[in-house]
Amino acid sequence: MQSHALEMAHVAATARTHLGRFNMYAGIHKALRALMADTLITVGRTDPTDAADVAHASTRVGELMDLCASHVVHENNFVHPALEARCPGVCGSVARDHEGHLHHIAHLRDAAQALVGLEAAEREAALQALYLALALFVADNFQHMHVEETVHNTALWAAYNDAELIGIHDALLATIPPAEMMLVMRWMLPQLNAPERLGVMQGMRAGAPAPVFDGMLSATQGLLNQRDWTKLARGLDVPPVPGLVVG
Repeated sequence: MQSHALEMAHVAATARTHLGRFNMYAGIHKALRALMADTLITVGRTDPTDAADVAHASTRVGELMDLCASHVVHENNFVHPALEARCPGVCGSVARDHEGHLHHIAHLRDAAQALVGLEAAEREAALQALYLALALFVADNFQHMHVEETVHNTALWAAYNDAELIGIHDALLATIPPAEMMLVMRWMLPQLNAPERLGVMQGMRAGAPAPVFDGMLSATQGLLNQRDWTKLARGLDVPPVPGLVVG
C-alpha cells in the first residue's frame, strides 16, 4: 500500500510539473478507457437467452477490438518512431505489449463473433469466458496506458517541443478514416473535462469545414449533460438552447 501511494504521489507530481504541455495521449486514452469499461459492462449484463442481446454484445466487442487494433497501429507508426528517434530504447516494453495486445485482440474478436452462432444452451458459458478474458484485456490496457502517459510522455516532453508534438499528432490524425474518427469523438468528448472539450471543439472549428463542425457540435450536444453542454456552448459563443446550434 505504501509503495502504491508513493507511486501515485510521483505520478501526480509529474502531471503537475507538465501542466500546459501538449499531451497526445490524454484524449484518446480517456475515450479508450470509457469504451473498454462500457463494453465490459455490456458483456457482463448480456442475457444469454436473448439472441438480440448476444448479437449486440458481439458487435460491441468487435467494435472495441477494431479500434484497439487501429490504435496500436497509429502509435507504432507515429509515436514510437518519434520516441526512438530521440530516446532510443524507451519503447521496448510498450512495443512488446503491443504485440501481445494484437494477439489478444484477435482472440477476443474471434470469441465475440462465435457467440452469434452458438445454441442457446452454449451461450452462458461462452459469454462468461468472454467476459473474463475481456476483463483481463481491459486491466492490462489500463496499466499499459498508465506507462504511456507517464514514462512515454516524460520522454516526449523532454525530447520535443509542443509544436513538434502537435505536428506528429496531426500527421497521425490525418490517417484516421472518418468513421473511426466519429467513433473516437463519440467516446472521447463526454469524458474530457470542460477546458479539454472546449479546446478540441475550438480546434475543429478552426480547421474543419463549417458543415463538419456544425454536425459534430450537434452530435456533441446529444452526448453531454445540460451543465457540460452549457459550458461548451458558452465557450464557443453559441446558443445553449437545445436545437439552436449555430456554426
